[in-house]
This record gives sequence, structure tokens and C-alpha cells, in this order.
Amino acid sequence: MPTVLRWNGYSFFFFSNEGDPLEACHIHVRKGEKLAKFWLDPEVKLAVNYGMVSAEVKKIAEVVEENHEKLRKVWNEYFEL
Repeated sequence: MPTVLRWNGYSFFFFSNEGDPLEACHIHVRKGEKLAKFWLDPEVKLAVNYGMVSAEVKKIAEVVEENHEKLRKVWNEYFEL
């Protein structure tokens, strides 16, 4: 479970076994019991949300947007795409 980024107590990560076939590029975000998943391609978009309030999701989406290239790069390097 590679952690790509940490920000304000949130961990941004993906799982090393992301499905067969491999799911599209995305990032999971967790803080405590709260979890969200964002697609990274073709644009940043919330996929699922478990326990985060809308303002929190909006701020996390901004952080994902700001780090979009880094997140995609790490994903592609990890999965050798």
C-alpha cells in the first residue's frame, strides 16, 4: 500500500493489487475511519466517499488537483505504465 502524500493528517495512497485488470489511475485518501477515492484520469473526480463532509471532500479534491501530476507519475512508475 504505497503512501504517496501526507497532508494535515490525511494519507494519500493506492493499493498494490488494484484489480485484475488494473483499475484506472486513482488515489485513496484516509484520515482515521474516513475514506475517499478520487479518479485521476481523465480528470480529478470523486469516486466514493465514506464519512467525509462535503467541505472536507472539496478541500481534499483541491489537494489532489494540486498534486495531480505527482500522483499520476508515482502510479505509472509503480505499475510500470
